[in-house]
Formats: sequence, C-alpha cells, structure tokens
Amino acid sequence: MSHPSAVASSAAPTPVATPPVAGTAAWRYVLAGFAASLASIGLARFAYAPLVPALIQAHWFSSSSVVFLSAANLTGYLIGALIGQPLARRFSSTQVLRAMMALVTLAFAACSLPLSIGWFFGWRLTSGIAGGAIMVLAAATILPHVPSSRRGLAGGAIFLGIGVGIAGSGTVVPWLLGMGLQEAWLGLAAISATLTLLTWRAWPAHGAASRRLADSVPGTPAPTRQPSDHRAGVILLFGQYGLMAVALVPAMVFLVDFVERGLGAGAAAGARFWILYGVGAMMGPPLYGWLGDRLGPRQALRIALAVQAVAMGALSFSSHSASLSAAALVAGTFPPGIVPLALARIHDLIPHDAFAQNQAWSRATVSFATFQALAGYGYSAVFSASGGQHRTMFVIGTAALIIAVLAEAGVVERTIGRLIPGTPRSRTPKYSAR
Repeated sequence: MSHPSAVASSAAPTPVATPPVAGTAAWRYVLAGFAASLASIGLARFAYAPLVPALIQAHWFSSSSVVFLSAANLTGYLIGALIGQPLARRFSSTQVLRAMMALVTLAFAACSLPLSIGWFFGWRLTSGIAGGAIMVLAAATILPHVPSSRRGLAGGAIFLGIGVGIAGSGTVVPWLLGMGLQEAWLGLAAISATLTLLTWRAWPAHGAASRRLADSVPGTPAPTRQPSDHRAGVILLFGQYGLMAVALVPAMVFLVDFVERGLGAGAAAGARFWILYGVGAMMGPPLYGWLGDRLGPRQALRIALAVQAVAMGALSFSSHSASLSAAALVAGTFPPGIVPLALARIHDLIPHDAFAQNQAWSRATVSFATFQALAGYGYSAVFSASGGQHRTMFVIGTAALIIAVLAEAGVVERTIGRLIPGTPRSRTPKYSAR
C-alpha cells in the first residue's frame, strides 16, 4: 500500500526549524498530499486491477504476462522508497514531489501504447518508482507545517487519497474502458495531469529535505539512544509488516479478474467488487486509527491481522456472493489501514525518540516494499504454474496472515531477543501492551 519515512544519512544537512503555518495554508498542503497519494498509489497502482481482464481480452499480453507486469509497479515502489530521500537531499522535497507526479502522468500516457512487454514493464516500473518516492516524502514534507494537534487528522487525510483512488477506479475505469483500452490509459493520464496541475503550487514553498524532519519541529524531544531491549519487538514488527505485504497483493491484483473471469460474473460484477474494496480502503485509516487509540496499537494490530485472515479465507474457499462481498470490503481496509497502525506501533516501541522512530519506520517501509515486490513476482509464477487458479493466491495470502498472527506469541519475541547481541538476558524484555 503507501509509506512516509526518513532515511538516515550522516551527510544530510541539519534543517532549519519549520514552524506550523496558518490553517488555510496547512490544509492546502494536505490537499496536495491527498492528490499525490490518489494519483501515485490510488490510481497508478490500484487502477491496474480493473484493467487486467481488458488487457487479457484485448490480447495486449497473455494472462501470465499481465500478472508479471503488475509486479513491475511493486518493484518500482521499492526503488522509489529507497531513492526518495536522497533525491530530496539533492534537490528539495517539493521539487521531487512535483516531478514524480508529472512522471506518473507520463507513465499513464506511455502505457496506452503496447509497443512491447519491455516498454510496458519499464513504464509500470517508472510509475512505481514515482509512487514510492511520493509516499516517502509527501507526509514527511507536509506534517511539520501542520499544528501538532491536527497531525493525526492531516495524516489520515493524506492517506485517504489511496482509498479514494481505489474506489474511483472502480467507477472511472469501466466507464473509460467503454471507449477503448487505449482511451482508458489516456483518461487516467488526463486525471493525473489535472491533479498535478491543480496542486503544482499547493506544496510547501521550501520542502524539507533532511533525514531529521521530525526533529525540525519545535517541541520534538532531542534524539537519545534507546536501550537494546526494544529491538526484538521492532524486528518482529518488520517481519509482520512484510507478511502483511505478502497478504495484501492477491486482492490488490487478482480480485477483479477473479470475479470477472474466475467466477464468470462479468465486468459489471468485477467493478462492483472493486468499488467495495475501495470503500473499505477509505474506511481503513480512520477505523484502524480509532481501534489503535482505544485498544493500543499492538492489540489493534492483532485484531486486524485476525480479521484479515478470516476475510482472505473467505476469498479462498467461499462461493457465496454475500460472504465474498463482505470479504472484499474488509480486504480493502487493509492496504491503507495498516500504515498508521504500524507507525503507531513503532512509536509505542520506541517512545520519545523521533530520530530512532524515523529510522525504524524507514526500515519497516523497506521491509514492506521488499516483501511486496518479491510477492508480486512469486504470485506471478504461481498463477502461471497453477493454470490461472485465483484461489491459490488467496490461500497463500491467508497463510501469510496466519503466520503473522502466530508470530505474536511471546515465545517468538523472546527468541528474537535472545538472538540480538547486547539484549539483556536477566529478564524478559517488556513491551507496552499498547
């Protein structure tokens, strides 16, 4: 799904403190972030799913090639997440964000020309790079300008763009496909271009470009070294976050094709299921955030993993329309919803140290993007080997979620702690239940 982070680098310049700005300007920045997440992730990644059946039926590519090409965007996301901060240090966050939104638009237009698999792969990769860079930089550039009391709401509004893009693609893409496949890609390019132009001057005038964005906010505690006994919980979260990435790929890529071709329900039903998935995506960030506030991020994460395992299990084995619809809605909450929840868990494990939190979040983002990219290619191979059996993909996703749930057992965390050099052996590491 979408992930702001800060990458540590000793060569990075120390930024000038960025005070929060007046409400109108701050929310103009948030609107720019919303538009960027909508175009770069909500459309550039998720609009591909409702296009999959049309790409196969129009004989642009074979079914196995279409799935392989979907992994290109996930690989690009990993690259973008890694290079976003170095680019921002070389130029500025605002310049990079503008350029990446323009690149998303160009990639949409280029995909309207199926010149070869290599051409298409390259542009899907490019759109993923732009999306990864945007999701690393957008929130980190905007939130320092937002009053601290409104940053949670502002972050949710930025990530909401993903859900709106998913839901919108369920209605816009079928309408565009009515004019033709090439026209659909050009229509997405036009939407992206409009969002880019409307928000070109809405970004902060001086985008922050440092590894220590959080430290530039007045009132943020100075970095301090944390005791080593928090690391087992952080490493466990990295693994769980990677498993979540593996689990969300099947619905993200195969849901529409599963309904249209796998179940034989047709394009209209596929669009309806994708809209349900998108509605879930819009519900995810506020719902998971509320759950984290009420129960604490760790307990909320356990519940989210268990519920998602049930939903993915329904997609794996159920044939009942109502249960499949409910599963699609629940599955949609996962990609954008786990982002603020995982970030809250990191803040819970590493309190009062903004620099260490940013380092951990950067590594979590890379873990997520790596597992997501590897899963994309793995699912492509399995899909081809299984003769296009969609439910096999959902079974794999269910297994990944079950493993992530079982990893919450205390013995796993204690085992990780024993393997980390320097972790105290005299006592079991204590972590906040929240």
